[in-house]
Amino acid sequence: MKRLLCFLLSSVFLFALSEATQLLPQPAESFNFNLTYIQQAGSCSYSVVISTSCSSPSYTRDHISLSFGDAYGNQIYVPRIDDPSRRTFERCSTDTFHINGPCAYQICYVYLYRSGPDAWIPTTVKISGDNSRPITFNYNTAIPNDVWFGFNLCGHASSSNRLSSCMWFIYVIGVWILALLFAQQPNYPKEIEETKEMKTRVELEA
Repeated sequence: MKRLLCFLLSSVFLFALSEATQLLPQPAESFNFNLTYIQQAGSCSYSVVISTSCSSPSYTRDHISLSFGDAYGNQIYVPRIDDPSRRTFERCSTDTFHINGPCAYQICYVYLYRSGPDAWIPTTVKISGDNSRPITFNYNTAIPNDVWFGFNLCGHASSSNRLSSCMWFIYVIGVWILALLFAQQPNYPKEIEETKEMKTRVELEA
């Protein structure tokens, strides 16, 4: 039984670790832009809200670009969203951008590109659009220099759904383990139970 419990606990840990790893931002293995398509495609509006970490530099001179899209090849590309004159991406700040770009379905990936000396650190990127429910990508880490860095969750409905499925799996396994533990608890011998009952009666009579 102990081996079974150890196996179940190890499985839960490894599953949770793999899910957590997949929800971390990663460098893009290959990332290309179809600029002709982007320029000729129809136009839809998007809201992008980017929060900057309180661990980030007080201001940034970094050049920051953004790209996001859906699972069907629709891509929105913004070559420069930084603007030092407007104090964008200052420490502990939140900046909202209204972007027009090709129409996409549910947004499922986002990548940021940083080039500069200041090591800007985003906290979250929240994107919503005409055909896309709001989705939040949690960075909480510095963007590597000269690398497209972010999330691709297009194989799944959303990051929140993935996290929910992970938590549900852990909950079910946890309940199962607790049930096994309670089932293995030894019962008191009958003599001990009778001794307790006699002791209680004596105390009540006294």
